[in-house]
Amino acid sequence: MKYKWLRSAMLTLVAGTALTACSTGETEKNSAEEDKVSIVTSFYPMYEFASQVAGDRADITMMVGGGDDPHHYEPSAKDVATVNEADLFVYSSPEMEFWTESLFETVENDDLKIVSAAEGVDQSAHSEEDHDHTEGESAGEVKIASAAEHYHSGDMAELTAKVEGNTTLDHWHWYTRSDESADSEAVPNEFGSELSYLVLDENFEVKAELYGEDHEVLTESEPVTITVDNHEDEGEEAHDHESEEAHDHESEEAHDQEGEATETGEDVVVAGLAGHYHTGDAVTIMAETEAEVSEWQWSTRKSDETEWSVISDQTTEQFTGEAVSGGLEIQGVGLDAEGNEVVNTGTIEIIVDDHENEDPHSWLDPVLVQEQVDAIRDALIEIDPEGEEVYTANAADFNERLQGLDQEFQEAFEGAENRVFVVQHQAFGYIAERYDLEQIAVGGLSTEVEPSPSRIAEIGTLVEEYEVPVIYYQQGSDSSIAQTIASETGTETAVLHDLESLSEELQSENLGYIEAMEQNIEALKLSIK
Repeated sequence: MKYKWLRSAMLTLVAGTALTACSTGETEKNSAEEDKVSIVTSFYPMYEFASQVAGDRADITMMVGGGDDPHHYEPSAKDVATVNEADLFVYSSPEMEFWTESLFETVENDDLKIVSAAEGVDQSAHSEEDHDHTEGESAGEVKIASAAEHYHSGDMAELTAKVEGNTTLDHWHWYTRSDESADSEAVPNEFGSELSYLVLDENFEVKAELYGEDHEVLTESEPVTITVDNHEDEGEEAHDHESEEAHDHESEEAHDQEGEATETGEDVVVAGLAGHYHTGDAVTIMAETEAEVSEWQWSTRKSDETEWSVISDQTTEQFTGEAVSGGLEIQGVGLDAEGNEVVNTGTIEIIVDDHENEDPHSWLDPVLVQEQVDAIRDALIEIDPEGEEVYTANAADFNERLQGLDQEFQEAFEGAENRVFVVQHQAFGYIAERYDLEQIAVGGLSTEVEPSPSRIAEIGTLVEEYEVPVIYYQQGSDSSIAQTIASETGTETAVLHDLESLSEELQSENLGYIEAMEQNIEALKLSIK
């Protein structure tokens, strides 16, 4: 019995020691994970560059997976929650991931450091001196000018934000709220120092914020109250005076947007129309008229080749909707009590510009990527100074590999007589510009717009003229257009990596950006000789 008791006690002691050791190990592991910098990146190139610089000091996640389009991605609630807990968010540029503007307006993380790696990087003329000057720009107090003593419903409040001494910073955000107890809401599509805002029936407050290069708030204004006074307690004479005063204060810009006059001879002015919208933006406009209108009827259509569709649940002078890809046309009809048309806004064009005509693929230039790597390095040092030595060394190592890649490109195409290559979509302009090549694109920058038959025929002529042996298409995209041209011209097809995502083949072999770009060199050698 004695030995049985002793054996039991020893087993208990060993088990307790083991549990303590496991508990300590788990605690140390959890502590180590908590000590890591949390980085959220938008899509593959940013994930790769951040991973190369951060190494083991960070937990890094990527929002846009291989099956998603980083141009038209819509962040989920889970994405927003992840960014809310992150230390650093890295994306390429507003031209590439234009959805980041709405993401930043949703995120509530005052400690979040944001890096737009490619913003401000210019292939033709990038000045480090100018960059340093902008970084060092100091911002004083913001003052909002031009606010009137009061407004009437339907007026446009024309406001200007000013910072004394500011000469270079011009990225603004505007916010409104009903009163000091309400949450502020960002005004969409207004990123300049001037704001034109439609005044409705209630008082509200406006605030302006000035942002720096990394989308950090440098300074902000005090809220300005927009007071609405429609003189409703005054007599008919005052009402007439109000109408006359409101008419006199209409801006030239509002008159430029004036709709067509109906047979009644009454005019209608459309207020609140923005210069352009992004897909998914809220559209809010108001029809202003002195005609007696009992009810409004609003209709929309995609283009003049489609039928009008009546919006049954919108019967006031205000229209609210959503900007859709490709644009939208809106028409408002004012009706009298008998349902007869009194006034018509005419066709109102909602212009949607998702910046697809700007080439955002700067990560395909190994020289510019070095600057993007440096931007990520500097941001990491700022939020994690203890890791400066690691980040500096990692960035230097990766930049050395990028310099080697640049040298490979130069040597591959040095002295080539035929410097033309034909691509299905216009995504490789940065490579062409850097290495003195000529890119001929069947389609434009958007992968959603199909080229016309005449454009395809034109490409066929160019293929013969330049004796092009290969038609390239982007890895992971539909190759049907390239295949069609190849079959009609007797050429071959080949793949180029645009690196918006990494191919499964490269992932399975644990290869990345450098190897994909080296494959691009070999593919381009088929044309560049």
